[in-house]
Amino acid sequence: IKNYFETLIFFLIKAVSQLIADAGIGGSRFQHSLAIINNFANGDKQMKNVNFPAEVKDLTKRIRTVLMATAQMKEHEKDPEMLVDLQYSLANSYASTPELRRTWLESMAKIHARNGDLSEAAMCYIHIAALIAEYLKRKGLFSMGWPAFLSITPNIKEEGAMKEDSGMQDTPYNENILVEQLELCVEYLWKSERYELIAEVNKPIIAVFEKQRDFKRLSDLYYDIHRSYLKVAEVVNSEKRLFGRYYRVAFYGQGFFEEEEGKEYIYKEPKLTGLSEISQRLLKLYADKFGIDNVKIIQDSNKVNPKDLDPKYAYIQVTYVTPFFDEKEAEDRKTDFEMHHNINRFVFETPFTLSGKKHGGVEEQCKRRTILTTSHLFPYVKKRIQVISQTSTELNPIEVAIDEMSKKVSELNQLCTMEEVDMIRLQLKLQGSVSVKVNAGPMAYARAFLEETNAKRYPDNQVKLLKEIFRQFADACGHALDVNERLIKEDQFEYQGEMKSHYKDMLSELSAVMNEQVRSSIYWRLGLNVGS
Repeated sequence: IKNYFETLIFFLIKAVSQLIADAGIGGSRFQHSLAIINNFANGDKQMKNVNFPAEVKDLTKRIRTVLMATAQMKEHEKDPEMLVDLQYSLANSYASTPELRRTWLESMAKIHARNGDLSEAAMCYIHIAALIAEYLKRKGLFSMGWPAFLSITPNIKEEGAMKEDSGMQDTPYNENILVEQLELCVEYLWKSERYELIAEVNKPIIAVFEKQRDFKRLSDLYYDIHRSYLKVAEVVNSEKRLFGRYYRVAFYGQGFFEEEEGKEYIYKEPKLTGLSEISQRLLKLYADKFGIDNVKIIQDSNKVNPKDLDPKYAYIQVTYVTPFFDEKEAEDRKTDFEMHHNINRFVFETPFTLSGKKHGGVEEQCKRRTILTTSHLFPYVKKRIQVISQTSTELNPIEVAIDEMSKKVSELNQLCTMEEVDMIRLQLKLQGSVSVKVNAGPMAYARAFLEETNAKRYPDNQVKLLKEIFRQFADACGHALDVNERLIKEDQFEYQGEMKSHYKDMLSELSAVMNEQVRSSIYWRLGLNVGS
């Protein structure tokens, strides 16, 4: 009887959780119904000497706990980030009951899919698959557990925290259910254009079909994997896939945000969502909660001192950030996908001058680089992840020049080595690089820091480094002109001639500034003779 009642409790809790997730039950009538059930159990004289009333009381208490946890969801039903956070919290509370954890992960996936956050929906389904695989492994029914998914996302370690109690005993999982779940994962990986993960997700399915000797389905499966790799080959460096943009969002105002006050998150927004778009979305969301006159958006990226803010307002700071990689990571991550998968560090830069102004001439322009680290890696089962640490470094004017010129060299080299050269981007970069008339361009840095009288003000090692970067820059511009010349049609011959003329002028001025002859390694191929 005890095992039967534990099973009954499990299925009742599961049913209630499902109803709350899908239909949002939990009003006063439902609460009243729980009270009536309790009263009947306590009032039954024949049950006085058995554990039945206590078991009923425990059941209704657990149901009320679910209701209390979900009452907040009703309050935040129009706030997708907060709603998913609350459901994630509830999912984590069911580590010992896989089927209930699955219920809330599925609910999160539906919210993500509804809002167009398809990568996050895919991750929810992958976590469910790992949960099922781990359950089957512990039962001795399957050879792979959660570690089989580690190459897809390190976040999957969460599914290794499964505890064993009656809820786990009564979970009706088998290999076929795992296969169905994995097929759902594959569907959402196609939808989210994360084709590189499809082969990895299919590995447990292959193991099942091989065990079942289902050669027809194996054949079909390998064909699907073949298609996914063809798709990867087609789009790998085309920049046609839009994996999303990232924003640092911070909340200030204890009277409004309560436990969220002072917290910082990285928000992953779909495709090409701009700063103004996410700012307006958050402004409307919180204006509906607190009143339009009580919410202010801070778009300045400077560090906020809460003491300087008016407590009458709710402040939301929104800052555009980009994924950050150290030198080794940048070398290893060569494709768009790799630069948007399993990432948890982000960077933004804030310009300043020692005089207090935000912007100044190149010889006085400094910048502060801030690197943020999140608690989990993107993409995740949530589209916003809390920032757990940050570091800031300040760059002086010559360091800013070194940094900016290094970026230009890297961008030009990257554009020149693409399988399909993006002519528009290449020509825009060339135009901004070789035209000596651009006052804020490369030559402004060269004149400010490399002319003999100016160079004496800066450390010798930094001057030498900047000179070397300008040599690389001259070479990169030469290669870019060469690539452009090979790809243009007749109607752009005149434009190419102008660019070559600008390039020659730039090299002449750069040679004078650096007091050495600066040449590209393919100077002669461009038809630029040394005497001209």
